[in-house]
Amino acid sequence: MASTACELIWIKQLLADLRIKHEAPMKMFCDNQAARHIAANPVFHEMTKHIEVDCHFIRDQVQSREIETPFVKSENQLADILTKGLSTKSFDGILDKLGLIDIYNPNLRGSVEK
Repeated sequence: MASTACELIWIKQLLADLRIKHEAPMKMFCDNQAARHIAANPVFHEMTKHIEVDCHFIRDQVQSREIETPFVKSENQLADILTKGLSTKSFDGILDKLGLIDIYNPNLRGSVEK
């Protein structure tokens, strides 16, 4: 989350340099409820010592309303196609959502007249 937040802040600053204003909080979609809770909760968690610096950075961004972390279900998390091994059904579902097609195996349904 910390590296994504850095990228979002960089993009927002780039837009500001181009004189494009974006006042609303940036949305960083997350499918991990625990990470969202830690980022939103200002109370120190004993189990998060190893991620303390990143945790404080994200918390500061969430509390200052620069970033929001809305929940997205795992089956709707499009980044999974790039980061995880998926079942054929999940893989094909994400490809459909992204609008991607296999150019080596074109689908000819409906294009051939009977």
